[in-house]
Amino acid sequence: MPLIKLIALDEEDLQVISAQMQDAILRPEDMTYDADSQRFVALMNRFDWSQALQHGEKQRRRCALRFDRVQRVRLKKLRPHEKRPPLELLAIRFEAGEAPAGHIELIFAGDCAIRLDVEYIEAELKDMGPGWKARSIPDHDEGQE
Repeated sequence: MPLIKLIALDEEDLQVISAQMQDAILRPEDMTYDADSQRFVALMNRFDWSQALQHGEKQRRRCALRFDRVQRVRLKKLRPHEKRPPLELLAIRFEAGEAPAGHIELIFAGDCAIRLDVEYIEAELKDMGPGWKARSIPDHDEGQE
C-alpha cells in the first residue's frame, strides 16, 4: 500500500484527513506546539482503514499530523507531560470563526480534546513509513447500548 500525504486548506479537505486518522493512537509526549513558528505537530499510529476494508488486513502506520498558523492551543482533560495511557483519536472538526479563522478540534475518546485556534486551515498528514500488523480492528460499538 502506498504511503499517503494529504494537504488540507479548507474544511472539506480536513474531513478527508479526519477520516484517514479515525482511531489513530497518540501518546501525549508525541505532540508539540511551537508558538514562534505557529506550528502544532503530533506523531500518531493511524489505523489503516483502507487496507482493512479492501484487503482484510489489520495494520497501523506511523504518521505525522501538522497544523500551521496555530495561534493558540487549549487542552481539555489533558495536561502537558502527564503520564497517561495513549489517546484514541475519534475525529477532527473545524468550527468557523471570523473567516478564514476558526478552531480545529482533535476529539479523543474519554472526552479529551485539543483545540487549535487557527488563522486559517493549513494542515498536512504524512505517513512516515511502512505499516505493521495491528492486533485488532478498532471497535466503535464498545460501551453502547
